[in-house]
Amino acid sequence: MSDFPPLRDELKGLEPYGAPQLSLDEAPVQLNVNENPYGPSPECVADIAASVAAAAGTLNRYPDREFGELRAALAAYLGKDTPHGIVPDQVWAANGSNEVMLQLLQAYAGPGRTALSFAPTYSMYPEYARDTNTEWVVGHREEDFSLDLDHAGTLIERHRPAVVLLPSPNNPTGTALPHDAIAALCEVMGDGLLVVDEAYGEFRRAGVPSAVELLPAHRNLVVTRTMSKAFALAGARLGYLAADPALVDGIRVVRLPYHLSAVTQAVALAALRHEKELLGRVDDLRAERDATVGWLREQGHRVADSDANFVLFGVFRDRRAVWQALLDRGVLVREVGPDGWLRVSIGTPEEMKSFRMALTQATEEKS
Repeated sequence: MSDFPPLRDELKGLEPYGAPQLSLDEAPVQLNVNENPYGPSPECVADIAASVAAAAGTLNRYPDREFGELRAALAAYLGKDTPHGIVPDQVWAANGSNEVMLQLLQAYAGPGRTALSFAPTYSMYPEYARDTNTEWVVGHREEDFSLDLDHAGTLIERHRPAVVLLPSPNNPTGTALPHDAIAALCEVMGDGLLVVDEAYGEFRRAGVPSAVELLPAHRNLVVTRTMSKAFALAGARLGYLAADPALVDGIRVVRLPYHLSAVTQAVALAALRHEKELLGRVDDLRAERDATVGWLREQGHRVADSDANFVLFGVFRDRRAVWQALLDRGVLVREVGPDGWLRVSIGTPEEMKSFRMALTQATEEKS
């Protein structure tokens, strides 16, 4: 009997990646995928709609495959996080930071090369390695989820990875990397790439700088971002990076032709024109995050310090039971990270009130 379909051996039996995606009827309070709970204003929606309508009139033609206008706008936005500025040739974008990461590994990793990270961390990283036939090596974080530089340096020197993937803030823990750690690891990497994934960078606490400040000093540093989180644009799928222009040119070799549609480019440009509005609730979400951390600790839970728009908390003897008890009360959180921990995205004050009430009831029920 034939083995059909003839899937690659390492993919057989695997399930596609994805968090539970339930309807609002099933889970009225959805706090599991770190979305911004505040949608765009009617003015922003109107600008996006008008921009898409204009793009629609050109859909018989291929889009600008180098998306020069968008790269310039992203460079201007990123440049606000560094005194050195960012130029368009340093910027690349794709359909979500997921595709950005995949393109990085396609260009700079692959067969005979290694990618490395430190757990607990973003669960998609090993899948990028798998999909590009890159050997995957994972180290560990400390008890408080910080990074031990001695351990990291030893692992890098032992395996000489082509790419190291480090989120800052880390997902699912929310832990940010200090600048001296990033600089030290760039030096240890030699010609290998250190990718600092700042998907949640806009939510970092006051005084925590962005890694884009370090780009002039380290040619092997790559900083990735997304418009899915702070920009409230998860449905548009736009991720981007900043790096040495030579690194960007390498990615251009592996990207598919016209990978960013004219519609995607139009939506992203319109959103960037409304930057002040779309990022206007970031301070509110930071405050709600800090209040959530404080409340969880008051309840006796262990909580990771967070620079993101989510909080990792525990430790539960049976986290699955707690997760289900929350869902039974209409609140969906994420069962992710080390055993015994759960992650809650920061929502509106009303959503967080529902979360607190549901968790109180769930833990009383399980105690």
